[in-house]
Amino acid sequence: MRSDPTANSSPLLKRLTMLVAVLAMVPVIAHSEASALPPSVQSVMNLRELPYDTLSIYVEDLESGDVVLQWLDTEQRNPASTIKLLTTLVSLDVLGPAYRWTTDVYARGEIDDGRLKGDLLLKGYGDPFLVTERVWQLLRQIRLAGVREIDGDLLIDDSYFDVGDYDPGAFDKQPLRAYNVAPNALLMNFKVVRYWFEPDHDSNAVNIMLDPELDNLRVVNRLALAPRSCRGYQRGIAITANDAVDEVTFSGKFPNRCKRYAMDRTALSHNQFVYGLFRVLWQQLGGTFDGDWKNVASEAIIDPDEKPIVSFDSLPLIDMIARVNKHSNNVMARQLVYTLSAELRGPPGTEDGGRQVIANWLAENGLESCQCAIENGAGLSRDSRISAAAMGELLRFAWRQPYMPEYLASMSIAGLDGTLSRRFKGTQLIGKAHLKTGSMDHVSAVAGFLQSRSGRRLVVVAMQNHREVHRGPGREVQEALLRWLYDQ
Repeated sequence: MRSDPTANSSPLLKRLTMLVAVLAMVPVIAHSEASALPPSVQSVMNLRELPYDTLSIYVEDLESGDVVLQWLDTEQRNPASTIKLLTTLVSLDVLGPAYRWTTDVYARGEIDDGRLKGDLLLKGYGDPFLVTERVWQLLRQIRLAGVREIDGDLLIDDSYFDVGDYDPGAFDKQPLRAYNVAPNALLMNFKVVRYWFEPDHDSNAVNIMLDPELDNLRVVNRLALAPRSCRGYQRGIAITANDAVDEVTFSGKFPNRCKRYAMDRTALSHNQFVYGLFRVLWQQLGGTFDGDWKNVASEAIIDPDEKPIVSFDSLPLIDMIARVNKHSNNVMARQLVYTLSAELRGPPGTEDGGRQVIANWLAENGLESCQCAIENGAGLSRDSRISAAAMGELLRFAWRQPYMPEYLASMSIAGLDGTLSRRFKGTQLIGKAHLKTGSMDHVSAVAGFLQSRSGRRLVVVAMQNHREVHRGPGREVQEALLRWLYDQ
């Protein structure tokens, strides 16, 4: 009988012997399954125990057209938010970089010495970035048009989009999260309130402040202080809301060592939010308004020849797509899809109509090979699909267009801004890549352009779909890939 050479060895020696045996097998497995992958990528995959068939890569040299690297590049993957690159590309090509949305304001009555003897009507056409500051500018223009007092109600027309029945909790059962906001033709401030929480040590309570301050939103404060450091999920705050009664309730134990904590959450219905924001800003501007709000279809009450007292233009499309891609704003991306539908197929804009516009655009530009399921155009879907090769083809197409600089500038710059502002620190990749990231449960992706150390400009696409890959391993794979490509 053959003796075990480690039988009389120490437990530490036995463990080391077993570890060496396991590590000796890794290079063989890696070489047989992923010989096309860079060694640094293989190392991360092996270390994190990621199956090689969960990763897709496509890299192309933009000048020569040579494929630098491809790995399972025709596999259909969930791209998460990198699909926004398609939505913004089509928008740029179809609408043009200088395209602007308009919000029209009508006076439903006579204006006499600053007093509107009737209702004020707001008609939205889908401005994706009508945030609080922009709404203030809109109201300022109404003041400059001669209106200081409004005797009637606020009439709201958001019929330019038809969103249908929308469940904000359908995606992940988080209906109050900003990324789940439904599109709307009169979207204001993304329908989001920022709540600020500060401890009041004297009364052992928590003060809550709102931005914007909506006086039609009732806040029920059941928070108490707890003696602990400022950490934990939502700092121990639980939030519940009921749109039907215009109420939000905060409960739980807030750490007394927190100085200040902010939480962004959606509030009210779209029309209620518009009314609340209009009311508070109008009063801050010195105007008077005590009316209610009504949802209307302006075509039924506005003469076709009647001119609005104010037509408020949005920021140009090139500014919008930068906010969509750099900060991965979901509702803004969805506004683009509805806008494409309304502009090319006629109002009201719909999600189905926007998807059809995108499908037609792909066919018209010889990109039929891009067999993709875009769902809502934002990537907020379990069913979106596209291959790395198809995404690479889209990026190559964009590189050859006259609006390429605007498209490139819409992406995050490695290590400097947007969703990449905290990545690649301490590496030579800072400032060398313009990329769109994508991350959701079990999905990690990146796509865009990289300039290598030698000056080569590359299209880079990497998508990975695997359990827990979004928690860090996906980023490690991407960084290993980008570092390797930078040195080519």
